[in-house]
Amino acid sequence: MRATGEHTAAVPIPAPPQLPAPGAVTEDAAEKERRRRRRAPRRTKQAAAQQEEPAVAAAAAGPRSCRSMPPMHVSAPLDAEAVEEEEAAGTSRSCPLLPTPSPVEALPVAGMGRGAAGRRFFQSHWPEQAVEEAIKAYCTIEGIPVDVLITGVAQNRAIEGDLVAMTLEPVAYWTRMKGPNITCNPAIGEGSAVREVGETNGNHDGKKGQTDANCRSGNCSNGQPVSDRTHYRHKNSGFSKAVKCENGHATVPENCEKDSGEGKSEASRALHRICSMVYSNPSRRPTGKVLAIIKKSPRRDTVVGFLAPFAVCPDPEQQKNQMSMLSKRMNHRASSYFSGLILLLPTDSKFPHMVVNVSTLPDSVRNHLEEGDAAKELVAARISDWNEESLYPCAHVIQLLGKGGQVKTHMDAILFENAISDAEFSPESMECLPDICWKIPQEELEVRKDLRNVLTFTIDPPTATDLDDAISIEMLSGGIVRIGVHIADVSYFVHPETALDAEAQIRSTSVYTLRRKISMLPSRLSEDLVSLNPGVDRLTFSIIWDIDPHGNIINRWIGRTVISSCCKLSYDLVQDLICSDGTKFKSASSLQVHGIFEQDDVIKSLRCLYEISKNLKEIRFKGGALSLETAKLMIQFDEGGAPCDSFRYERNDACFIVEELMLLANMSAAEVISNAFPNCALLRRHPEPNLRKSREFEAFCARNGFELDGSSSGQLHLSLSRMKEKLKDDPVLFDILIFYASKQMQSAEYFCTADLISKRDDWAHYALSVPLYTHFTSPLRRYPDILVHRTLNAVIEAEKMYLKHRRSLTGQNGFNTASCEMMHGCFTGLQFSKDAAESKEGSEALSAAAKKFKVPSPDNLGEVAEHCNERKWASRRAEDAGQKLYMWALIKRKEVLVANARVLGLGPKFMSVYVPKLAMERRIHYDEVEGLSIEWLEATGTLVLDSCRNRPPQRRGNQVKYRAFEEVAMMVNPSESIFSEEDEESGATEAGRDTVKSVLLSDEAVKAQVAPAVLPLVIQYLSEIPVVLHAIGGEDSALDIGVRLYMSSYFK
Repeated sequence: MRATGEHTAAVPIPAPPQLPAPGAVTEDAAEKERRRRRRAPRRTKQAAAQQEEPAVAAAAAGPRSCRSMPPMHVSAPLDAEAVEEEEAAGTSRSCPLLPTPSPVEALPVAGMGRGAAGRRFFQSHWPEQAVEEAIKAYCTIEGIPVDVLITGVAQNRAIEGDLVAMTLEPVAYWTRMKGPNITCNPAIGEGSAVREVGETNGNHDGKKGQTDANCRSGNCSNGQPVSDRTHYRHKNSGFSKAVKCENGHATVPENCEKDSGEGKSEASRALHRICSMVYSNPSRRPTGKVLAIIKKSPRRDTVVGFLAPFAVCPDPEQQKNQMSMLSKRMNHRASSYFSGLILLLPTDSKFPHMVVNVSTLPDSVRNHLEEGDAAKELVAARISDWNEESLYPCAHVIQLLGKGGQVKTHMDAILFENAISDAEFSPESMECLPDICWKIPQEELEVRKDLRNVLTFTIDPPTATDLDDAISIEMLSGGIVRIGVHIADVSYFVHPETALDAEAQIRSTSVYTLRRKISMLPSRLSEDLVSLNPGVDRLTFSIIWDIDPHGNIINRWIGRTVISSCCKLSYDLVQDLICSDGTKFKSASSLQVHGIFEQDDVIKSLRCLYEISKNLKEIRFKGGALSLETAKLMIQFDEGGAPCDSFRYERNDACFIVEELMLLANMSAAEVISNAFPNCALLRRHPEPNLRKSREFEAFCARNGFELDGSSSGQLHLSLSRMKEKLKDDPVLFDILIFYASKQMQSAEYFCTADLISKRDDWAHYALSVPLYTHFTSPLRRYPDILVHRTLNAVIEAEKMYLKHRRSLTGQNGFNTASCEMMHGCFTGLQFSKDAAESKEGSEALSAAAKKFKVPSPDNLGEVAEHCNERKWASRRAEDAGQKLYMWALIKRKEVLVANARVLGLGPKFMSVYVPKLAMERRIHYDEVEGLSIEWLEATGTLVLDSCRNRPPQRRGNQVKYRAFEEVAMMVNPSESIFSEEDEESGATEAGRDTVKSVLLSDEAVKAQVAPAVLPLVIQYLSEIPVVLHAIGGEDSALDIGVRLYMSSYFK
């Protein structure tokens, strides 16, 4: 059973005043305490109830992923020292509190009123009133620099995502961080790449190469996505009024802060003392324990796993006791313990094992149980109960997903785990759409700017069907170019407070999983009514700029328009048109132009756009923008839909044309709505990098001879550019640098400006290096864009009302006082008129327009922003998991993948390797392997692996179970691995019983096979070694991609 604190929010609880201070605990006392804890599971219930474990200082668990949380094994000693410690993946926040009148006294006695109940494995949770009183008067304070470790029963039935109250233990009980692998490996754990690159690198889902920068998340060692983010919890989100928290970020409302000035000062001093203790003990990790679960995580309702017989329970006595307790609590009478209950083994190792009542299972599953074939059924379930007398939580199976090992089954599981529904839209939502024969009303054409005679086109992937953005260009005098970005006017069809709007808000985003698309809006709307298809009139929302030859913007217009696109272009076609010389092009035949324009007009316009986009990009990076882009792994499918190949895709110049213009549109929209509605604008922020991870990355660069200046996003970009030039002959090492640079990045998030009204600096977007940013350009697949459109509509309406009033005053006075604000727009122009907005007429116009277009109030907008963040992160997890699923299926189909890897970390037990072909990090454990000797030279950071025919001697009483050599390395015989010409062309190697089929990347021809290594093998940091990747699990356990050494020996 495993339970980690990842995403677990912790609200600190004060310690009883009679307990000793942290410094008063000796090492001997700490050792006795550890021994007592190891004996705790064998104690009687009465003995356990008589002695409560002490709670000393209070601290909050981190707001980011706590990958360092070790597994909780119910059958193993609960000694944190015995658990392998990893570096944490995020920074924690702490909220130390003053002591209150002994809240422990209010704890209910376990088993009260139940007669002879079973023994209690966990402490009872604190009552809600005690928690409320303990945290009521304290404010949000920046937390401690490392994650708090909660191990064993100290987790007290909390799971990932729970909002919990916890205490911090004395320093003497803090666990030691493991040294060898941390010292030699600056990486942050296996496969924990949190790839946050801001919003400059699009093409996230194959849909666009523009607006969203794909704040990416990678996979941890068990293949589950790991997020590292600080998320502001809105004050009216449904949590306790005294606590606001999201994914580990605990705060206290401002009104509580104002009411407790003295308490705030004491809390600050307490936090300072805790931080001093942390810095004074750099080799130790703080430990704590959960006192109460304040809010249960939604993840309790999205459990996926395999059913298994209860025989896997390690302790028969515990098994019998557990079955007895559960049988008494169930609504059925099982004929025996073993026939009434069955285990559920979650595929996510962060969840503990669970118990399911067999009588609640579908008949088909029960039949499989009788036949002994249920272990391969993947089921969806939710946690229904977990009391202090149960080692395992009770789960209820919701649905049967299907047989394990099938791609469709696992894809359905991914969607369920992330609460993504692919159900059809409701009839009520479909009724909100106009009739099939709908056409643009004449009155609507009259109130919009008509741009149907302006050269306009779309640039998308060739398979795109929902075209939500177009680009126009006009040549003006003096070298001025008028460029427009035109976005499908979805807000014209999706009205507030309708069934369609409610369903779009719930979905919040479209989800793309390679072979599957789950749309936010009905296809009739996204692919027909508003899709900017060529040759038809469409309603759009437009931002138009006049740009001089140097890339400077000299004028701007924002408003509602009607356009007619002349052609649909693909990225590859645009790349061919802007880069080819002469009059003939390879793809000229695929360029179909509608309307009054010719091919030459389109080609000339594209080349002009390319030059302008280069100027815009240069200006943006001179302003401090950051790019962490690398080639993206893509998977090819055969006619039957099965994965057949993979390749690395790098975006071309055509993608950057679209990206620069979409970024400019998003920044313009953010500027307008935040100036007009500073209290209810929906913006997108990107916090600065995690400080601890930034220092680790600086140390990593220094260790490898690279100079890094991470003082700002711009300086970081310049440093990486210099490294790229220095490593032009070693692109793999540069990929590793980008890999680590991405780990320090936090996730971008939506927020309501009212929630950070006093912290304007926190509105900024770090990667883009701009003070204001939002999403405006993809309303077909992002709900926040629809809200931004509505807000912009309100600004435009208010501007019209205000200028109309000014003109009426001008007419009454009998003279012309036309001002710059009337010429270029007082609210939407380049220069925002604050005087106009704050005037009586201006404020009234803005208020009336906000009511007309139903701009959300600050409270509602904060909740919507929070929901959109959660759904966006869920969609990314699903997309990353889908990518891994298809790669797993591809490797399983090919049997193994042979590749070179770079060593990122070394130690006496395992090494971390980076596989460039898959852009993934994995571990190879080589300790306790039969036939393999290990020599670890810590002074030089060198590992020597050699064959060992004799099993190493074992110490008395120490029984070691050695693993087979084949689990660590795939061994081939050199005499059997000589390639034939056919093998060299196909990439397949027949070696005895092992067949090695290399997955060929389409962008690189395999000129030479990866040569296997030989023993003895000497490995150092950043060495290149051959490895084979193979598919793991899937049929009856969680799927993963494993890595082994690729070796050669005549003794095979």
